[in-house]
Amino acid sequence: MTALRVLAVASEIYPLIKTGGLADVVGALPAALAPEDVLVRTIVPGYPSVMAALSSGETVMSIGDAFGAPARLVVGTVAGMDVIALDAPHLFDRPGNPYSGPDGKDWPDNWRRFAALSRAAADVALGALSGYRPDVVHCHDWQAGLTFAYMHFSAGPRPGAVMTIHNLAFQGQFSPALFHMLGLPDEAFAANGIEYYGAIGYLKAGLYYADRITTVSPGYAAEIRTPEEGMGLDGLLRARSGVMSGILNGIDADAWNPKTDPHLAANYTKKTVADRALNKTALQARLGLDQDPTTPLLGVVTRLTWQKGIDLLLANIPTVIAEGAQLAVLGTGEPGMEDGFRAAMGFHPGRIGAVIGYDEGLAHQVLAGSDAVLVPSRFEPCGLTQLYGLRYGTIPVVARVGGLSDTVVDANPAALGRGVATGVQFAPVTYEMMRVAIERTAALYRQPDVWKKMQANGMVSDVSWSDPARRYAALFRELLPA
Repeated sequence: MTALRVLAVASEIYPLIKTGGLADVVGALPAALAPEDVLVRTIVPGYPSVMAALSSGETVMSIGDAFGAPARLVVGTVAGMDVIALDAPHLFDRPGNPYSGPDGKDWPDNWRRFAALSRAAADVALGALSGYRPDVVHCHDWQAGLTFAYMHFSAGPRPGAVMTIHNLAFQGQFSPALFHMLGLPDEAFAANGIEYYGAIGYLKAGLYYADRITTVSPGYAAEIRTPEEGMGLDGLLRARSGVMSGILNGIDADAWNPKTDPHLAANYTKKTVADRALNKTALQARLGLDQDPTTPLLGVVTRLTWQKGIDLLLANIPTVIAEGAQLAVLGTGEPGMEDGFRAAMGFHPGRIGAVIGYDEGLAHQVLAGSDAVLVPSRFEPCGLTQLYGLRYGTIPVVARVGGLSDTVVDANPAALGRGVATGVQFAPVTYEMMRVAIERTAALYRQPDVWKKMQANGMVSDVSWSDPARRYAALFRELLPA
C-alpha cells in the first residue's frame, strides 16, 4: 500500500499550543495514522510557543504579503510531528490565548489571521513547496475553513478535502465589508459559497467546499442536522448528509495511562485498582478536603461555562452535600461561575475544593483521585474527559448528548443485569435530572461490587486512537483517484 500524504490545517496542536480538545486531537492524529500508512504534516500559526519549538527549523517558503506584511513558512519536527508554521509576527506574535487579547475579547483581526493561515495552507496543498503535494487536506474547525474556498477557486487539480467539526458553536462569522480583502472572486460570496446570512462564514465555507465532512462522534453528527442543534447550519448539513460521518475521538493511551502516569501519587492497573485509594487521599490533601476514604469524591475538569452545564452543577452543590459527597473542581471560565465555586468552598470547607485555572498534572490527579467525574454538558461533540475517566476507573456521570452518549453505557437495570454498565447518563440536561444523576451515583457507590464492576468495564474499554485512525485512513483513501 502506497503511503498517503495528508496536510492537516489547524489553529492549535498539542503540545505546542492548546486551549482545548482540538489541540489534543490534532496532536494525536499524526502518530495514530502512521500505522495506517498515512503521513501527516500539520500547518499551524506561528505563535510564540510554536516558533520557540521550531527555533532550529528550516525556512522553505517566503510570502511577500500575508495580509499586511511578509511572512514565511518554517518546517521542523517537534515531538515526533512534522510541523509547518506560518511565521507571520504581525498576525501571531502575541502573548496569551491564541484567539483573544488580555481583555478576554477576540482579536479584532482574527478574520485576517486565519484567512492568512488558510491561504498559506491552500498554497501548500496545491504544490507551493518543492517536492511536496498532499493527497488529502484535512481542515479542523472554522479557523481553517477558508482553505477549501481558496483551493476551489485556484486553477488545476486539487487534493481531496475533509472538514472536521469539533464544535459547531464556533463558526468564524465576519462582516461582509471584509470580503474584498480576502482575495476571493466575487462569485464566492453567495449562498452556494462562503456567504452566511449576509455575513462571511469561515466554517460555512469549509463545509460547503469539502468533499467529506466529519464530526467527532456519530451522536453529534446526528444532532447538528436538526434545527435545535444545527446553529443555523443544519440545512447545509442535511443537504450534505451523504458525505457526512461521525468518527469518535480517541485519547493518547500513553499519556493517559494510570499504570505509568508520572503525575499520580500511586500508579495502578485494573488488577491493582485498590491502589487508587492512595490517589484519593492525595487529592483530598491537595484541595483541602476532609481526609475521608469512604465519602464519594466527585471530580470536575472542564471549562466553567454554560455549554459545559456548570451552572447546573453549582445549583446542585446542596445535592452533593446532602449525599455526603465531596467535590473537586479544576477549571477556568466565566467569572460568575469561578466566583460561585470560591463561595462554595467558603460555605462548605472540607467538602468543596476548587482550583481556578488549569494545571495538566492536577488534571491527571483529579481523574485518578476522584471516584466519579461529572460531565454535565448541554452539548458535547465528543468529549475527552469521560474517556479519561473510563481509562482511570473513574465513573463518568454524563449528560446524554453527542459523544457522551456514544461512549458511556448507562447503569440502568438492563445494563447492570448484563454487567456492561460503565457510567451514569441523564437527560434532559436540567437541574432536576442532574440532581437525580448525582443521587444515583451516590447510591451505586454504596454498592461496592457493582461499583468495582463498572470500574473494570471502563478500564478495559478501548478509548485509544486505533479504531478512529483506521476510519480516518479509510475515509482519506476514498478520495484518491481510482
